[in-house]
Amino acid sequence: MGLEVQEPYLEVETGESIMLDNVMKRTHGVFNNKTLRSVLLKLRYPIFLVFFVILVPQIKPSWFLPALVVCLFGELIQLWCFACLDKNKTLGVKGPYVLMRNPMYIGRFLLLLGCLLLAGNIWIILIFVVFYYFYVINRVKREEGKLQVIFGEAYEDYCRDVNRFMPSLKGFDWSRLWVFKWPLFFKNNGHWNLTAVLISFVVFYFFTFVCFAP
Repeated sequence: MGLEVQEPYLEVETGESIMLDNVMKRTHGVFNNKTLRSVLLKLRYPIFLVFFVILVPQIKPSWFLPALVVCLFGELIQLWCFACLDKNKTLGVKGPYVLMRNPMYIGRFLLLLGCLLLAGNIWIILIFVVFYYFYVINRVKREEGKLQVIFGEAYEDYCRDVNRFMPSLKGFDWSRLWVFKWPLFFKNNGHWNLTAVLISFVVFYFFTFVCFAP
């Protein structure tokens, strides 16, 4: 009797696992599609403008301050990354890269999350989290392959000591943490990035508390 009860359960579980696996593979395939990525890259500014126009009327004044705090925290992480990264020339192992291998994407996540918090809509947040997960996982895997080719064994050692996203204290060196190089900051356009974020929130504030004020 026990076997008769368990067999259908195992079949259903296997079927669901296969279906879920297929869905995940197809989703990862979409995020790795070169043509789609190329089109989105070219259209990133129009897409941002459309997003901006749609978001502004949805802003809830009560969410403005929490959203600003989250957004600025993410932006500070990004700016720190800009000041420590000489892309494809030297392996980034200083500043926030001491704690994790991909702090830039954590900062970007918080930056975008802060913007979306302005709408105060949990469904928008959940959709964004799912979308960002697939975007980051697939992009990071592609970048890791490139870094492996460029830096070889040094990058392998770095990967063994430092996690992708979770802060790691293995072999932690405080002297490598507190690093901020202004030439790299400007080289990576950190000043323009910060300017864009600040202007965006000035516009958000203007439309929220001036134009659409009750």
